[in-house]
Amino acid sequence: MPESSAFAPQYASIRHRDYTAELGIWVFIATEVLLFGGLILAYFVYRHAFPPGFAAGSRHTEIVIGTANTAVLLTSSFLVAWAVEIFSPATAKIVTWLLIGAACLGLVFIVLKGIEYSKEYDEHLVPGIDFQLAGPKANGVQLFFVLYFVTTAIHALHMLIGICLLLTLAAICRKAPTTRHHTALHSAALYWHFVDVVWIFLFALIYLPGRSTS
Repeated sequence: MPESSAFAPQYASIRHRDYTAELGIWVFIATEVLLFGGLILAYFVYRHAFPPGFAAGSRHTEIVIGTANTAVLLTSSFLVAWAVEIFSPATAKIVTWLLIGAACLGLVFIVLKGIEYSKEYDEHLVPGIDFQLAGPKANGVQLFFVLYFVTTAIHALHMLIGICLLLTLAAICRKAPTTRHHTALHSAALYWHFVDVVWIFLFALIYLPGRSTS
């Protein structure tokens, strides 16, 4: 892959530049782990305090949509990993389409999530806007949906950022990809995989509890 010998003066070499970029994305992911880790910790604290309410809240979620979105994200991760693996000037067109495909799957995820939000609004399950569920479990269910909407909305925001990154790299890679672009793609892929892994945790915590009981 052709590469210009020029690099910023703070780097000793191109390899140093690439290692620094990878370290930077790992530090960023570490801060994101703290963000989502705090939200997941809050989920466990309140689930321990209101187990029947959280189980009941989970049964109100759309597990078919959640499962479909999980499959969509896993497929998108495969496409991104494939793009990183085969990256070269000779495969620029294939890499471009792989990234576009992954971004489109990300958009499918967002659309499905919007449909799910719409269903939950119609069922009056949105705390602070239209929550009408009553009964002894209502407080626990409401706390569940507070955490549900906060975590999934933040995750969806990260998805939108990732989609923009993939489409930008697709536009760049279709021209004259270099090792510098491969480094950028590798960093974007790490971010995308992280967002997908977060969703797997959210899927297990949000959609699965209480499904085996009525």
